[in-house]
Amino acid sequence: MTIVHQPIQTPARTARIDKVLAATGDWLMRHQFIIRRMQWVVVLFYVVLIAVPAFLPLPERTAHVWSNLTLFAQFAFWGIWWPFVLLSMVLVGRLWCGLLCPEGALSEFASEKGKSFAVPRWLTWAGWPFVAFALTTIYGQMVSVYQYPGPALVILGGSTVGAIIVGYLYGRAKRVWCRYLCPVTGVFGVLSKLAPLHFRVDQQSWRAWEKPADHHMPQVNCAPLVPLRTMKGGSACHMCGRCSGFRGAIALSRRSPNDEIVHVAGLKAKPWETALIVFGLMGIAAGAFHWTSSDLYIDVKQALADFLIARDWLWPLEPHLPWWMLTNYPAQNDQLSPVDGVVLVGYILATCLIIGTSVSLCLAAATATLGKWSTARFHHLAQTLIPIAGCGVFLGLSGLTVSILRAEGLALDFVGVIRAALLIGAGLWSAWLAWRVARLYAKTLSRRLAGTLVMAAAAGIGCASWALLFWPV
Repeated sequence: MTIVHQPIQTPARTARIDKVLAATGDWLMRHQFIIRRMQWVVVLFYVVLIAVPAFLPLPERTAHVWSNLTLFAQFAFWGIWWPFVLLSMVLVGRLWCGLLCPEGALSEFASEKGKSFAVPRWLTWAGWPFVAFALTTIYGQMVSVYQYPGPALVILGGSTVGAIIVGYLYGRAKRVWCRYLCPVTGVFGVLSKLAPLHFRVDQQSWRAWEKPADHHMPQVNCAPLVPLRTMKGGSACHMCGRCSGFRGAIALSRRSPNDEIVHVAGLKAKPWETALIVFGLMGIAAGAFHWTSSDLYIDVKQALADFLIARDWLWPLEPHLPWWMLTNYPAQNDQLSPVDGVVLVGYILATCLIIGTSVSLCLAAATATLGKWSTARFHHLAQTLIPIAGCGVFLGLSGLTVSILRAEGLALDFVGVIRAALLIGAGLWSAWLAWRVARLYAKTLSRRLAGTLVMAAAAGIGCASWALLFWPV
């Protein structure tokens, strides 16, 4: 007999928590007008912080976050917004998307006033989130998006303009951009699978619901185009609350943070999500943060420069491209030549291939260890790496937070301990998820243990890649 240890919790307390959560979801449903007004406030701040600094002089070396709008905007976007929006996905699901995201609000508003064309098939290609994430990440490094307001305006502003255009053309009061094309929708989707909150659909209540004779059939506009009746998990749900109480079957509910990975993620194989986790979050993102402090990057660049100089090809060594193509700020003594750009991109792609291939081999070995080869099992096991993949990106982005705060005079000596604890915790979480998933497929304990150990090695690759960033050897 298998003994399952449940948390000690009284039924009364459990029921009280469930009622509070359901009531919170219902409050969101009834107060969409307030949420809309709140979204417009966020849009206003977003536009000011993204647009105004791009037309101001670059800050002096003596400027501070609290006295310079450009530095304040840099800290707001890259020191607070990005890392902690990622963290919020793990804690409360895609609440940011449904309640606060300025791009989502603008795209839906444009869709309400737009052409309402049917969504074309090419736009729904499942690979767009991975491609958009990869291109945005690499281009951001080429133009130093974290350091300068111009590139931030191009990337974030360009994404916002794209969201408005797509919203204006397709759907009716929908968020087509958010569902298919947003550069971070894939990242948000995989991280939200770990959230302990979601809107649960009770299939039995849905089927038992009957329309009252004297009432019209209730309607719900699910802006991110989630099929409510068959919704399982929370990766696509924007947590806006509009569907709360619909047919008496949908309610904001708690769940185990492991539940969606173990019991839902394996229902349908998603190769592009695997690519995003393994080659995107674990590969491209790691390379994007590593290259600036890499001795290998410097050595390869120097070797290529020597090769070009020996042949009197000096043009690629001169930093003459505009800032929106490659970093070029002479006054800040910050310029990249075409050679720098080529080596930069090559370094990120090489890191992506090395890490991604290594992790993929571990996935293949674990899949084979657990029984006859199954592609679906391969992709299901990849989902267990979400904790370490997400933790690495969070640590990379929060490194910018730490750098900015240290520049303001804060020592933050405790950061190293927190980083180590988060990496170890995320690696162990991934290994535990692999153990749980392996149980679904393995016929013997030895197979389950072997498969878990191989997946632990895959998680270890992720831990090591980020550890080298903070504690180089």
